[in-house]
This record gives sequence, structure tokens and C-alpha cells, in this order.
Amino acid sequence: MSPRHSLAEAARTRDRIVGYAVAEASRVGLEGLTIGTLADGLGMSKSGIVGPFGSREQLQIEALDRAGGIFRAAVIEPVAGLPAGPDRLARLIDAWIGYLADCPFPGGCFVTAASTEFDGRPGPLRDHLRTAVTTWRSRLSGEIAAARVESAHRSPDEAATVLIGISMAVNQEIQLLDEPDAAERGRAAMRAAVGLPQ
Repeated sequence: MSPRHSLAEAARTRDRIVGYAVAEASRVGLEGLTIGTLADGLGMSKSGIVGPFGSREQLQIEALDRAGGIFRAAVIEPVAGLPAGPDRLARLIDAWIGYLADCPFPGGCFVTAASTEFDGRPGPLRDHLRTAVTTWRSRLSGEIAAARVESAHRSPDEAATVLIGISMAVNQEIQLLDEPDAAERGRAAMRAAVGLPQ
């Protein structure tokens, strides 16, 4: 086997492990993600699972990064080419609600679940998650500010907090309560919170 082929095969294996880890962690949580479970599910040895990452923690971090990339692809990238303003903010909200309604993760929004799991647990995973959430919150505040919409006298940071809170409630109503109109209610609530027309 050529070195180039070996590198490509190693990258495919790594990608497969991370993809499976994301799906598993969305169901059992990042702490519930064990090397043994991954090995069984993928038909690999434990050393074959942990080897490409060096540690379970690094695998968990890469799972967080993959989940973040999936979120960005579904919510942020579709509006990236649009001019800043109310239309882009409205489309961002629509994409966000669409992501929650038709979530690519079996257990619902990955970051919402991970935030609940790690908000009180200091360590590298919490730090990594905190950076991702802070980055999204800052971007969302910027989108709200750029839209220059009337948002019931809220600052962009306060409006971003309201939207994130609504998204968490919508995720719960979809995942836990199986409410069929949760997405539409969430969309209406988000638009109202930032002064966008329904």
C-alpha cells in the first residue's frame, strides 16, 4: 500500500469514527460516549478507535467540532452571501428553525444537549464548547445589530439571548414533547422577538 493510499485510508477511518461518535453522542451525551461502544458499533478494536485521536477527550472535541460544522452548514452558510439586513436575519431564523425541525442528529440539537451536559463541568470539553457557543452568540448579535430592526427596545445581545432561549425551548418541544407545531411557534416567537414581520 502506498503512503498516499495509507493516508487517505486513515483519513476515511478517522472521518467514519467521528461521524459515528457524533450520532452516538447525540443520543447518549458526550460523557456517555465510550471507546468500547464505538468499537462495537463500528466493528473495530478499541485501539483502532482511540489511536487516530490519541485520547477519548480529543475524539469528543472532534465530535463537537463536527457537530458545529453541521450546524454552520445548515444555518449560517445558506445566508452567508446575502447582504446584511432584515431579510438575511429572517432567513437565518428560518434556517435555524428548519435545522431544529429536521435535525440531522438523532437526539436533537447537539450543542443544546452538550451545553446542558457540560455547563457545570469545568475542563477542556466545556472550554471548547463555550468557545463555540460564544462565537455563535456573537455572530447572532451582529446579525441582529446589522438588521437594524425594532426589537422591543432590546440590545442586540439581549435579543440574541432571547432567540437562543427560544431555540432551546423549540428543541425540547420537538424532541421531548413531539409537538407538531413547535417549529412554527418558534419561528413566530423568534421573528417577534427581533421585530420582524410574521
